[in-house]
Amino acid sequence: MASSPRSDAAFSSQKSMLPESSRTKKCPLTEEEIFYMNCRAAYLSVFKSSLENIISKDQLYLALQYAGRNPSQKTINKYWTPQTTKLNFDDFCVILRKEKPASKAVLLKSFKKLDVNDDGSILHSDLYKILTKRGEKMTGEEVNAIINLADVNADGKFDYIKFCKLYMTTNEQCLKTTLEKLELDSKLRRQQFGSHIEGSPEREPSPVPKPSPRIIRKTDQETFSHKGDSTSSLLSTARQFRTSVSFTITMGNSNRSSKLTEPNSLKEWQCAQTKGCFFLEDDGEIISHHYRLQIAQRSMVYVTIKPLNLSQVEGNPSPWLSVDTTLYILNENESQANLQLVCFTELRNREVFGWSGELGPGMYWLIPSTTGCKLKKETKPIAEAAQLVYRDEMGELFLTKAFRSTLSDIFEVIDLDGNGLLSIDEYNFFELRTSGEKCDEDAWAVCRENFDTKKNELTRQGFMDLNLMEANDRDGDPSDLWVTLHSMGYNKALELTEACPFVIDIYAEKCKPRIKAVHMEGCSGQLEKAICKSVLHKGDAEVMDGYEKIIVHTYTCDSWITSVIENKSENKVIIHINNELSKNCINNRGLNIFAVEVAPKSTMVCQHVMPLNEQQEWIYNCVYSLVS
Repeated sequence: MASSPRSDAAFSSQKSMLPESSRTKKCPLTEEEIFYMNCRAAYLSVFKSSLENIISKDQLYLALQYAGRNPSQKTINKYWTPQTTKLNFDDFCVILRKEKPASKAVLLKSFKKLDVNDDGSILHSDLYKILTKRGEKMTGEEVNAIINLADVNADGKFDYIKFCKLYMTTNEQCLKTTLEKLELDSKLRRQQFGSHIEGSPEREPSPVPKPSPRIIRKTDQETFSHKGDSTSSLLSTARQFRTSVSFTITMGNSNRSSKLTEPNSLKEWQCAQTKGCFFLEDDGEIISHHYRLQIAQRSMVYVTIKPLNLSQVEGNPSPWLSVDTTLYILNENESQANLQLVCFTELRNREVFGWSGELGPGMYWLIPSTTGCKLKKETKPIAEAAQLVYRDEMGELFLTKAFRSTLSDIFEVIDLDGNGLLSIDEYNFFELRTSGEKCDEDAWAVCRENFDTKKNELTRQGFMDLNLMEANDRDGDPSDLWVTLHSMGYNKALELTEACPFVIDIYAEKCKPRIKAVHMEGCSGQLEKAICKSVLHKGDAEVMDGYEKIIVHTYTCDSWITSVIENKSENKVIIHINNELSKNCINNRGLNIFAVEVAPKSTMVCQHVMPLNEQQEWIYNCVYSLVS
């Protein structure tokens, strides 16, 4: 580290109450800010506040349409899987980044394929057949709604050039009208960054009919003809902050400091080991195994967690070794519902994070965590999918060498105790992850009868044969195999890109530690509470000037920075965060500028920040502003 963040000038905190005129005077918005403003305008057309979650496909569909998107059912299903229960505003922003609005050129190109006469129109009879028989089939009523649009239909023909122009104009006008509503309504203006003020009258949700994905609604046509004032005044004056607090922390090379050291007599201590994995969901949530640890008597304990290197090639380490892995240890006390934070593995030596100290006898929960800064959805396109199976000259089905190697790695990940065999419990974690169902005792008995086992546990070869049987059952169709691979974090090139396997080692000086994976769930709930508590305990606190009940807590270690916002007031608050002046930094939200809404009497993790390049100096510069 170039300089300690807790000493001299490396950590400077300054609070400012900027004059309103200096903040809003002809301040042009960046593309990032405009994008964020549009996201929020669309979201608040459906919800009262950005604290509300999207809880159904219909809500996601509606919010995307207000954002100028025209999602197909396939697109909706991509982000709302059978495992999805909710999406938050940050998830919505991520989706909008990926799903760009259709351009006029793209729409015209799609219609032109159906234009047999190349005259800019399609016969109603042809349009009806196409839309009710192909792709995502429309009902006759929906098609008639298009055919009955007077502006784009005449003489039994649908003028798709006029339709595309009307469609694009209507989308733009819908967004403009939404922004105008936020400007004109004082309560909605307070919601620019996602909140409604406690104590003020709640706005009633306006009755918004679910629009058809393929037609211009009557209400949209009325909006199109409505003449509203310009939104330039809104965009230039939307950011009105009451007060702000800023942080500048200069960090050095994250690999220079190796604070984690093993106890001298570690070789004489008793050890327990288990493995696990972080899985990145389609909605951006990270889930992992959670564990229970039993310590029989008071003892010194040494705990480590690190990414699991699956590479068999010398000098070619697994790409996920750069993902940070942390372990929070919580004492169970009287009940599982009352977990108390004991410690977390904040010390580091290369990719290993650890903690050493004394634990009393009892049951503990071990919850793995990663900041999410470096475990993100893959963006690079895969030109060609890998081959999983093939047939020999006799027509017999086999697994390809590449797929067998991948299955062997998966076996390593799901073999939690590392004994080279899969127990029913280990196999069920795999089944729950890939199919959502467990294998009962009867099914497990059948599995043992048909595939190679030892000591009632499935061998590596048995696991290979089980997957081959699945391919045979589908007559060589690899679709189900790909579902399994994607669930385990693999892309079409058989690269592990959306998961990070890890290994945990527990050493105890005076007793044999016992650790068992209990379940697999999202890194929220108890973990969120544990992170907040650790940051409040170990971090530096800065009170918003003039608002002593709003506190920004910042925890700094060699590897990452975590900020937590504490709201002690009776009202919700909206905090605008700006990281634009940070250098060589990456955060878990993937946005340089964003806003969070903090509920009354609560704390929340605002962001995690890490260096983009650990070999170089990184500067964390963040301004937290309370939104008016």
